[in-house]
Amino acid sequence: MTYQTQTQFAGASFAARFSAFRAEIAQKLANRKVYTTTVNELQALSNRELADLGLGRSEIKRIALEAAYGN
Repeated sequence: MTYQTQTQFAGASFAARFSAFRAEIAQKLANRKVYTTTVNELQALSNRELADLGLGRSEIKRIALEAAYGN
């Protein structure tokens, strides 16, 4: 018994797919940098400074996630 499988690409060349992959990785790295920078800067603040901003120490990761990823 013989089976035949056809694989078709959506028409995008390897160069275009590779370029899109690189752009996606670059965006993810940029988002991660925003996240880590935000966390580091907020953790450097004292409890009083955070309270002046209306934040608690437990909210730092949530704030950083929103800043980086828009969640």
